[in-house]
Amino acid sequence: MAIRHIVLFQLAASDPETRAAHAAEAKERLEALVGVVPGLLELTVSRNAAYEGENHDIVLDALFPDLAALEAYQVHPAHVEAARFVGSVRSGRAAIDLEV
Repeated sequence: MAIRHIVLFQLAASDPETRAAHAAEAKERLEALVGVVPGLLELTVSRNAAYEGENHDIVLDALFPDLAALEAYQVHPAHVEAARFVGSVRSGRAAIDLEV
């Protein structure tokens, strides 16, 4: 069964301009993983559109053919590098992995 990996991030920056720049950089780095990480079928990063300050700032939505592909993605050097950047600009994270 396929796995949908969804991650919500709260960005740490307090000013909207820096938060927007960090969101754009995270989107660019994470979406660039498609075609680089084997087993990553699709990945999109979207920015929150409403209730700023109450909602998380960005969401990652990725699809994998199975749990083994998700686990391989987690340790793939390209993902580790992208995650390092996101980790440096976020203040919170929530995730869920769904069988689809």
